[in-house]
Amino acid sequence: MKQHAEKEIIIPTALCDKKGNLNPEAIGFARQPIIDCNLSGHFMRKKKWNYWCVYGEEILFSATISHLDYAAVCFVYFLEYETQRYFEKTITIPLGSKINMPSQVLETVNFKSSDMTIQLTYFNGVTHLTVISPNFDGEHLHAELTIEHPPKDESLNVVIPWNRQTFQFTAKHHTLPTSGIVKIGNRRFTFSPEESFAVLDYGRGVWPRRATWNWGMASQLVRGQRIGLNFGGQWTDGTGMTENAIFIDGVMTKINEDVHFKYDRTDFMKPWTIRSKFSDQVQLTFTPFFERVAETNAKVIASSVHQMVGYYDGTIQLEDGSTLCIQQMLGCIEEHVAKW
Repeated sequence: MKQHAEKEIIIPTALCDKKGNLNPEAIGFARQPIIDCNLSGHFMRKKKWNYWCVYGEEILFSATISHLDYAAVCFVYFLEYETQRYFEKTITIPLGSKINMPSQVLETVNFKSSDMTIQLTYFNGVTHLTVISPNFDGEHLHAELTIEHPPKDESLNVVIPWNRQTFQFTAKHHTLPTSGIVKIGNRRFTFSPEESFAVLDYGRGVWPRRATWNWGMASQLVRGQRIGLNFGGQWTDGTGMTENAIFIDGVMTKINEDVHFKYDRTDFMKPWTIRSKFSDQVQLTFTPFFERVAETNAKVIASSVHQMVGYYDGTIQLEDGSTLCIQQMLGCIEEHVAKW
């Protein structure tokens, strides 16, 4: 059973109409960030985030600025692969009125408090990611990373339509070469653009009260090629759109078919599988070596994230009939259950 082709958007398009509802012309995907996320209205239902994950040679480093309409939630975490030293710092600001979440994917966004500063400064094809925290696991954290957006690279920019009142624009930008340093106390981790790659997850939308999603992703150098994997499950099912794509040296292959994530909710550390629902196009196994758990329970809002770090193995069939073989590819996979 072959799924329909998704509409490709090639001209700049507004996400919403004048009433703040979904613009039907925006339903589809684009290879460049040309959707303007002009969200308005929908009191307390709008969700906005800029999530960055950087794969270094020694550590994974992540910084996020998000706004859930009733609060801003900003968090930074790192994982040292070898020792599995891990720490996460989260700051929640009720209402978060001072944080401006821009409507374009590649725009500057900043967060500042006495405990932590996150600056995501975009200029001239480069994102400068700066994080400073005086007390990060009892030590001083200072990250200065330069993330390149190669001008010819394609990215996944897709609108998921549940209905005219609930919808999500997601941008997944992969294999972005990253240089710079992360200093934690007297430890210094160096990132080189030949080996270190960043992933951007940019989200703007109006969400239902309850949602569950899976996301699997990786961005690594594989046999001399920059390879990015992006797969989503549950939340996109039945909408006619997917966030499934692979990137090879900046060229995106969009996968129209839904995929199914299979995993043990009683033991997230057991291997996961990602399979395309109707064909053999995607056949991946993910073997975790670390589990990040982020829980929020504030009665009105609740969020449970199980994000695994580990390795992908398997195959993906490409449009030209060839097979992309994945072996021991470092990446992440997650389940997120939200009541928000």
